[in-house]
Amino acid sequence: MSKSGLPSAGPEASSDRPTRSAPFIVTAELPPDLFALANRLRQQHYPSERNRLAAHVTLFHAFAPSLREELRGVLSRIASRHAPPVARVDGLMSLGKGTALAIASPSMLAIRAQIADHFHGALTAQDRHPPRLHITIQNKVTAQAARELQAQLTPGLEQRAFAFAGLGLHLYRETHWDAVGQWSFRGKEGG
Repeated sequence: MSKSGLPSAGPEASSDRPTRSAPFIVTAELPPDLFALANRLRQQHYPSERNRLAAHVTLFHAFAPSLREELRGVLSRIASRHAPPVARVDGLMSLGKGTALAIASPSMLAIRAQIADHFHGALTAQDRHPPRLHITIQNKVTAQAARELQAQLTPGLEQRAFAFAGLGLHLYRETHWDAVGQWSFRGKEGG
């Protein structure tokens, strides 16, 4: 298991999917206290037979395997320049048949834009547009079950300020993600 709690099955060679075709995913790493809260909610409300990942914030869904070393260099450089981006849990987000913690962070979106600009010709259609930052805590349920959870959680959920801890790089597998690298924010820019 990686520092962020995302499962790792060990060396890439031990996967159920060939490395050449497995895309890379880039995440914004959560601070430990928020990760613990979000992961607990995910374990409680995500259908157990489908919950194969720990709580996370996805910045990019699919980079080509050929970009591995370039991704490592760019993520390392950006994390070394930037202070931890401020953010806040801004309530719940309906996913239709799921529920997420909505995240507001112009600073993280600005960092994501830098990464997107660097890789502009290599982005998938899904990754060409800035995401609505969120942490999925429930998915693949009925719309009614999602609405019920949102009604249950809304009264006790307060806005919560935090700072993202770093950037993560993961290799997609059919059943899990392998952690490839993690870079802590440690610079002075932004914040």
